[in-house]
Amino acid sequence: MEGTCNCGAVWVKVNDPNLFGSNRRGHICHCTNCKKTAGSDYATNLTIETEKVTITGEENLSVYSDPRTGSGTPVDSPIKSMTPLYKGKTVLKLGIFPQIPNPEWESFVVNRQSWGKPLEGATYYKTKSMGEKVEGGVV
Repeated sequence: MEGTCNCGAVWVKVNDPNLFGSNRRGHICHCTNCKKTAGSDYATNLTIETEKVTITGEENLSVYSDPRTGSGTPVDSPIKSMTPLYKGKTVLKLGIFPQIPNPEWESFVVNRQSWGKPLEGATYYKTKSMGEKVEGGVV
């Protein structure tokens, strides 16, 4: 899977032959920080082993740190984030890719818009990923 930023100065390649296999991958996040970073109602993210990610032009990547997150992990950029919660992994913002895998879970469903629908077949977390689960995806 390959993608670029808007200007093409940063190129990201994910080397994982099972990315579009039968298992779902990635997640949808409805937290305020991800929504602002994505410029949308939610963000699609992929948490993947760092060795499976190649970033070309990373020196061109604008980096900032937003520490005021609901998960307690700073958001670093609109392309990727690193967190001590997932050692050895990179969190990629999937909006830069033309095709993305079917998300496995939704986090911060407490912030989903009232008109938004739960993603069928996903696991739902009230707030942060791997935290308190919500049956049916509705709070």
